[in-house]
Amino acid sequence: MIKSKYLKKLIVEPDSEVNLKDFPSDWLDTPEGKEIGKELIKERAAEILEESRIQLAQAQELLYASDTHSVLIVLQAMDAAGKDGTIRHVMAGVNPQGCQVFSFKKPSAEELDHNFLWRYMKSLPERGRIGIFNRSYYEDVLVVKVHPEWLGPGAPADPDSKFWQQRYEDINNFEKHLSRNGTLILKFFLHVSKDEQKRRFLERLTNPEKHWKFSDADLEEREHWKSYRKAFEDALAATSTKRAPWHVVPADRKYVARAIVADIITTSIQGLGLKYPEVSAEKLVKLNEARVKLEGHAADDDSP
Repeated sequence: MIKSKYLKKLIVEPDSEVNLKDFPSDWLDTPEGKEIGKELIKERAAEILEESRIQLAQAQELLYASDTHSVLIVLQAMDAAGKDGTIRHVMAGVNPQGCQVFSFKKPSAEELDHNFLWRYMKSLPERGRIGIFNRSYYEDVLVVKVHPEWLGPGAPADPDSKFWQQRYEDINNFEKHLSRNGTLILKFFLHVSKDEQKRRFLERLTNPEKHWKFSDADLEEREHWKSYRKAFEDALAATSTKRAPWHVVPADRKYVARAIVADIITTSIQGLGLKYPEVSAEKLVKLNEARVKLEGHAADDDSP
């Protein structure tokens, strides 16, 4: 697994100012990355991902059996940062019955008539399950901060800093409530550079098999890069807490991002100290009786 001293560098410390320039988007640009080299990093990332998949499958079974906690994974990023691919590769070995993925798009009229957290509350994972939010309630302090005209009815036409601060407080209180009630919250910002985003957009435009991924809105939103970056910095600084810290994951190299996310999810669930339910003495007696009875049966056959 990845050494903790490296992962700690990806965490946004609570009550700290955030400048995304301080966080690498390409792990190969870090002193550790330059020392290890691309080929060895790629090889090691593949090993970590595969090892994490195996351990995550085991951890998920224990999570389900214990029925004491749930896990909420929040993925946020600029467009083309690799959220979908990260989910697909990291969760490849997980039992689909114990995992659910929600992707939140433009809110409906009904959703806009409720508080901004309402539609996310309905999709929270129950105990024993892993829930993944591909975009989340953080969109309500990100995309609408860049486009306040999308806030919907009842919101101020020109929201001030107090409005956004109150939303950050609502999110922190929401996550505090979830944490108190047994939900492990893991938040990842996939940090991709503007140059890498351009490269991925061009790939979508030149590769016929990826044409379907491109939208005219991708280029329109790219024009707001600086505004989005500032909105992310503000949100990360205001909502990274001890209960639910943000991890800024270098995402220019997809294999690095996937390995990091897989490692953190796996070790975090393992760190919950979950145990299989203990069976009562009465139940043990009945289990033993069933075992003895079954062992005494003749060899199975197809006769009625």
